[in-house]
Amino acid sequence: MATPDIIFYTNKASIYAERVEFAFQEAKADVTRYSIDFANKPEWYAPRVNPASKVPALVYGSPKSDPENPSPESARITESLVLLEFVADLYPDSGLLPKDPVERARVRFFIDAVSTKVSPATAAFFFRGESPDAFIATVAEIQELLPPTAQFAVGDHFTIADAAIAPFLARWELQLRNDVGKFAEGTGPGVHKELFQSERFARLQKYLANISSRESFKSSFDPGVHMVTKMFEVGLRMLW
Repeated sequence: MATPDIIFYTNKASIYAERVEFAFQEAKADVTRYSIDFANKPEWYAPRVNPASKVPALVYGSPKSDPENPSPESARITESLVLLEFVADLYPDSGLLPKDPVERARVRFFIDAVSTKVSPATAAFFFRGESPDAFIATVAEIQELLPPTAQFAVGDHFTIADAAIAPFLARWELQLRNDVGKFAEGTGPGVHKELFQSERFARLQKYLANISSRESFKSSFDPGVHMVTKMFEVGLRMLW
């Protein structure tokens, strides 16, 4: 029996697609990648893959086929957090989801915090230029969820909890350092100093160092692609 193909529709500038890329890298998955050009999306993409016309998206469940014309027998799966769980289920030996039920619950609790707190706070600060105080307070809440001595979000093994937040952390560091956002000019470096240099956020800094040292991060995160002065020109909101 032929191995079902995994076709992954992505874009290197997408923070949400990058989550799933981290998971695939950690699982050492054999994936066919197809990059969707945000500025010139193919006409076939919405009707054949994702009606919302967004990335990431995944086609799974049939022998290898043309990414531009995937088999109608295949499953179409979308939304980055759903895809993270799907990848973890496809590759149970990867450890992306722990086998222990309590640890699995901790992973999902952390992901819920990222979804309900991190995404809105990031949009408010970087996209609308709202108070950095509210953003910093949210980051402090996330830091409180990190185990004091463990390497990652729920222990010493990289999980989908880490994949869910890693692209945010990396972009925060890059954008703040380069003072890129809808906030007032000069705000970014000050917030960068607080989050990435101060003793108050030492645990967060160590966490980012642990994540960025992994091969999955090195293979997935390209600062050149994410120099977001260019991202604003093409619509930064859709890239996130």
